[in-house]
Amino acid sequence: MTFGPIDAVLDFLERGGDVLYVILAVTAVMWALIVERILYFRGTSRRDVQNVIAEWGARAERTSWCAGRIRQLLIAGIYERMRHSLPLIKGLVGICPLLGLLGTVTGMIEVFDVMAVAGTGNARAMASGVSKATIPTMAGLVAALSGLTVNSALERFANAETERVADHLTQE
Repeated sequence: MTFGPIDAVLDFLERGGDVLYVILAVTAVMWALIVERILYFRGTSRRDVQNVIAEWGARAERTSWCAGRIRQLLIAGIYERMRHSLPLIKGLVGICPLLGLLGTVTGMIEVFDVMAVAGTGNARAMASGVSKATIPTMAGLVAALSGLTVNSALERFANAETERVADHLTQE
C-alpha cells in the first residue's frame, strides 16, 4: 500500500472537515484570477497600453478642454483594464480567514459534542474535532497570506502602469 502525495492531500482534506473543501474551492478561484492577471500583464496589457498611446498620439489637437476629457477617459479605461479582477481577488483573500474561522467553530462544536457524550476521557475522539478546528484555520490563513502578497504586487504594478500611461499622454 503506497501513500503518495494525492493520498496525503485527501487525508489532509478529510481531517480538516467539510469547510476545508470550501477553502480549497475559494483558493482555486482566487489563484485562477491571479494567474489570469499575471498572464494579462505579461501579454495583452502591453498591447492595450500601446493602443491608448497611439490613439492619443493620433490626435491633432491636445490642449482643449475636450482633449483633456478624452485624455482622462483614455487613462480611466486603461486603469479599469489593469485593475480588472483585483477587487474580486482582494475579496476572496478576505474570505479565506473567515472560512478558516468557520472551520474552527464547527470543529470545536464537534469537540464539545464528544465531551458531552463520552466525557473528557476519550482523547482520541476529541483529537478528531481539534484537528477539524485547527486545520481549516491554518489553511484559511495560508491561502489569505499567499493571495494577499501576490495581489499587493499586482495592484502596485497596475497603478505604476496607469501612471506611466498618464505620463505618456501629455497635453502639449
